Amino acid sequence: MPRTRTNITTGLVIALLSATNAFAGDSPEGIREYARLIGAGDPVAGKDKSALCQSCHGEDGNSATSDFPKLAGQYAAYIQKQISNFKIGTRKHPVMADIAANLTNNQDLLDISAYFASQKQMKGASTVINKAGQYRFLDGNVCVSCHGVNGKGLAPNNPAAPVIGGQHKDYLVKQLKDFRSGARTNETSGLMTKIAVLMSDAEIEDLASYVSGL
Repeated sequence: MPRTRTNITTGLVIALLSATNAFAGDSPEGIREYARLIGAGDPVAGKDKSALCQSCHGEDGNSATSDFPKLAGQYAAYIQKQISNFKIGTRKHPVMADIAANLTNNQDLLDISAYFASQKQMKGASTVINKAGQYRFLDGNVCVSCHGVNGKGLAPNNPAAPVIGGQHKDYLVKQLKDFRSGARTNETSGLMTKIAVLMSDAEIEDLASYVSGL
């Protein structure tokens, strides 16, 4: 039977709904949101292609230790940007630089990022709310304006503002301190550096504690 536009569209919708994700329902809005979240990649193909990544970041994108960030439910566009930055050297990490250098097929990058983006979003285990950190997130530094309610993101197609709610505390602390010291400079607007340089170690700890528990 000839492949009509209706056939192709139906197949795409079925593929989107078949992959694991925390956001898409049966509604058209849910499907559109999911499509924006995973981008142009194929999350099904990305599962096998991401085998090496899974050894550090976890099979479902929830890494076991803070040495490696959680990627579960992270925006595909953000993952793609970070890999590209590791590849060209604007973000530094010896292991990730090598991995990024060997990821030469752009479709592989799209598929891998789509797979992690399709997973149920990272979530913190803490039941204790750090009030000082909550103030910093909501009012003091107004992190919520870019990272969204509970740090679960604001705009799936914005590679500059990732999902951070539920990320490992120690990883968040390290990134904020790296922004503060200038060790990390790959944030295009420079806003994270401007925010971090005004924060003390204690304030960074409080903020990271709150965000990691979301």
